[in-house]
Amino acid sequence: MGNKPSIAISHLGCEKNRIDSEHMLGLLAEAGYSVDANEDLADYVIVNTCSFIQAAREESVKTLVELAEADKKIIIAGCMAQHFQEQLLQELPEAVAIVGTGDYHKIVDIVERVETGEKVQEISTEPTYIADEHTPRYRTTTEGVAYLRVAEGCDYRCAFCIIPHLRGNQRSRTIESIVAEAEQLAEQGVQELILISQITTNYGLDIYGEPKLTELLRALGKVDIPWIRIHYAYPTGLTPSVISAMQETPNVLPYLDLPLQHSHPDILKAMNRPWQGRVNDGIIERIKEAIPDAVLRTTFIVGFPGETDEHFNHLVEFVQRHEFDHVGVFTFSPEEETKAYTMPNQIPQDIREERRDILMQVQQPISLKKNRACIGQVVDVLIEQENPRTGELVGRSGRFAPDVDGLVYVTGEAYLGSIIPVKITDADVYDLYGEIL
Repeated sequence: MGNKPSIAISHLGCEKNRIDSEHMLGLLAEAGYSVDANEDLADYVIVNTCSFIQAAREESVKTLVELAEADKKIIIAGCMAQHFQEQLLQELPEAVAIVGTGDYHKIVDIVERVETGEKVQEISTEPTYIADEHTPRYRTTTEGVAYLRVAEGCDYRCAFCIIPHLRGNQRSRTIESIVAEAEQLAEQGVQELILISQITTNYGLDIYGEPKLTELLRALGKVDIPWIRIHYAYPTGLTPSVISAMQETPNVLPYLDLPLQHSHPDILKAMNRPWQGRVNDGIIERIKEAIPDAVLRTTFIVGFPGETDEHFNHLVEFVQRHEFDHVGVFTFSPEEETKAYTMPNQIPQDIREERRDILMQVQQPISLKKNRACIGQVVDVLIEQENPRTGELVGRSGRFAPDVDGLVYVTGEAYLGSIIPVKITDADVYDLYGEIL
């Protein structure tokens, strides 16, 4: 074991990518490799890249170039490896291996081959792999939180999205497999499970012939974890049975992440999401009626090809009308392998950015109003960090998902990884402030 090289992982991109990183770390540690958090000291650095949009690629390239300049032996993994395998090997001679999105489970074999002097290229054209409860995993989140992947890949072909090209078609895990991993995580002290996939409301369609999110939620309701949060819930999949399961399963948080992308039927049709234009208004009202305390997060794309001022104003009014708790706004990013890349009436970058800024400004007073409504309430907060200088604790209430929503700053004493009642005393646009009772 002492002769094996040490390996660090530089993780970029989304939480789906994070799980891939955690499995690579787990497999390497199980095989006896020293996993080093410090990239400067490690013999190899695995860079798990993102290639979803231009900005993410630029961050990935910057990281790779910096490591190459530091004379590091680099293993390039993830979406950018899948996307630009030939160019990366040509332009980065420091890269000793390149690993696709469906091949990260071969990481131990890849490192062994690299150690013999081989330059390894391990990329499946059609990714089919998905890790399960038997795959070793080394978690990189705070101790109280874990992401749980229920499916990988996507069967939709939205005009702006490159994910199916990079990650393949949907492949779900069985309910039994997911519950088994949830139970393992509960034994590790996890307080919050975040269910993720490309479209969580389509979970199970490929293996059961119909979506099985209802059955999955009810099965996870029996696992001893206080909070279960659903990410990437498409509105059409929020059927009455799924909503009932949310209402009737006490540990499922009334939090829904709805990637709506736009409000105007013309733009949704151009995005190849025509079904959504018919249901946006109705489904949101139905959710609010069925789950009055529902916390709704959504994301929008502005500056999609052909988006007129009229289309954009429709979106602004939609945001004002529905008063979402949390809104993320992205400017359209033209991706070569997507249909939107060659569409006419491309919107100039400065107008895309202006529309993003306008929409975020529209949302800010709404977010502030929602947060200020919490003042005086006692809410459960998962404590995740402590400021060593001030002793102030930092956590999240059920209203906030990690990394994308706000935080709760807390005075008082509590253990990290515990859920405790906090009285909210103040609020701003993004965060809450309170004291432990």
